[in-house]
Amino acid sequence: MNALLTSAVAGLTAGGTYALLGVCAVFTYRLVAVVNFTGAAIGAAGTFVLIALYEAGFPIWPSVLAGIAAGTLTGVAVGYIMTRSFGEASASTKAAVTVALLVGLIAIGLRLTGGQHPHNMPELFPGSAFRLAGVEVTIASVLTIGLAVLFTILSDLFLNRTKVGLNLRALADRPMAAELLGVRVQLLSLLVWGMTGAFTTFALMIIAPQRSPNFMTLSLLVVPALAAALVGVFRSFWWTLAGGIALGVVEGLASSIDSVSQYRSAIPFLVVLSVLLWSQREARWDEAR
Repeated sequence: MNALLTSAVAGLTAGGTYALLGVCAVFTYRLVAVVNFTGAAIGAAGTFVLIALYEAGFPIWPSVLAGIAAGTLTGVAVGYIMTRSFGEASASTKAAVTVALLVGLIAIGLRLTGGQHPHNMPELFPGSAFRLAGVEVTIASVLTIGLAVLFTILSDLFLNRTKVGLNLRALADRPMAAELLGVRVQLLSLLVWGMTGAFTTFALMIIAPQRSPNFMTLSLLVVPALAAALVGVFRSFWWTLAGGIALGVVEGLASSIDSVSQYRSAIPFLVVLSVLLWSQREARWDEAR
């Protein structure tokens, strides 16, 4: 029993990261109407700037700031492509473009970072925060969950309580009409992409030491992030937050069971499949009624 609890608590860091990445995906979707497959790859770009500077002997915290800046700029660059060239495209076209951009970012990232060879990733927040039922809860776990909760609260307040948030919601629903009404569509869109790029980069910097820190591994964290977003139906920040944390805990539990531990990476795919099947089932019920 204690082993299961230890494994579940160990999954909290990953769960907090999945939750934050998922909330960023929902934030992007609700504000610029894009299902963003590049989110984790954008964060990976910033993370590898940190790694490159750290391996070159630069101090760690200036390297962290440089990495976050690089992730922000990468997010803005992707956002510029999406806004400039595909602002009026359909949702399916936008999603397909972000998949193509994901493949391109992974190819470039692997080329620049030496393939899938693991790198020396510093642990930004080592140590234990407190004990829970005799199990150590790490500072990294507390921080990732705290960031996810903070971004969830800020996103919820921003969309529903601020004039800029209301303008951005108009942008997502009717970008052309929003522009005609004087909303600075491109600037606000780039702010969304840059903000999510910064948060995503910091989240990946925290979780990278627990993973094989190569560009592809970090970029593919978009799968559990989108699984969490699907739990929230790309609408609810709070359900996305809960889904991401639960997904990390389930992965942690699976790692303690020998017969299923080698298949734990498939859990996000099962979540995606289950949610899609359930939504189709609801659609059939609606048609039947």
